[in-house]
Amino acid sequence: MDWLNFIVFPAIRALILIVVLLTGFAYLTWFERKLLARFQVRYGPNRAGTFGLLQPVADAVKAIFKEEIIPNHVDKPVYLLAPVLALVPALVVWAVIPVANGIPAIADVPIGFLWILAIAGVESYGIILAGWSSNNNYSLLGALRSSAQMISYELPLGLFLVSILMLAGSFSLVELVENSRPWWVWLWLWIAFPFFFICILAENNRSPFDLPETENELVAGFQTEYGGIKFAVFFIAEYVNMITLSAIMATLFFGGWRGPFAEQFVFLGPIYLGLKIIALLFLYVWIRASIGRPRYDQLMSFCWKFLLPLSLVYMLITSVLVVFFK
Repeated sequence: MDWLNFIVFPAIRALILIVVLLTGFAYLTWFERKLLARFQVRYGPNRAGTFGLLQPVADAVKAIFKEEIIPNHVDKPVYLLAPVLALVPALVVWAVIPVANGIPAIADVPIGFLWILAIAGVESYGIILAGWSSNNNYSLLGALRSSAQMISYELPLGLFLVSILMLAGSFSLVELVENSRPWWVWLWLWIAFPFFFICILAENNRSPFDLPETENELVAGFQTEYGGIKFAVFFIAEYVNMITLSAIMATLFFGGWRGPFAEQFVFLGPIYLGLKIIALLFLYVWIRASIGRPRYDQLMSFCWKFLLPLSLVYMLITSVLVVFFK
């Protein structure tokens, strides 16, 4: 029966997870458009279905039936592969995220932190290859911006993760959530959260750090030559990434599935995790509605001159706290 535990059950959980994430992506677009509309004192989608709830379905049908155009000047195999490379990492990261008491999304591996760091670096390849294979100046500039931005912000992001790893004492995300922490550890973690969230915004190319696809400068950046379902895959990748990164932040900083009676009633774990993810997604949209884009040189300077030194200092102080107080 080992093959059931190692192949069949994980495959079933993976399939359920993919369906949930793709459905979540669809209604995250509705959630964002409705919130932005409220911030700007307008209605948002309100024609397709009650409260516009069928708008994501209408958008999906439109994307599927759009004419598929592949320009003659592109490198076709790489051009078609790039959207897939952008989407797959966002789904694969979920493998190690715990969703309930003793239940990981797919498997409890002892190197969950390393898995997140390794997969996070793969996403940038999809964007870089999209810009390069398009043989378009705007696309190439967008890809260069994106790769520089993501590689730069991965450094402070990785250092903050190392600090969290030192406090957790384990590479397993399941153990991270299940092990109790003293009050000062939570306080010290929450101090790092705003800076970690800034790194996440830059990694996700989300406003105000969406400079790789600025319409007023680069048309659509690395996506300029993409349309129809291929553009939709990039769109899906961005929003699934938002959900995935929100789940990681909820797990690292806010106890993941933990909540009242979650240990006694397993079904409450995914509910608490989902509510925390929704709260963090609200923060994503709130920032988009409130803050304008910086210049690209300001974005890079902020990383190298402020966030990187800050993350090093944070890691140094964390190591001292762990040695003397844990």
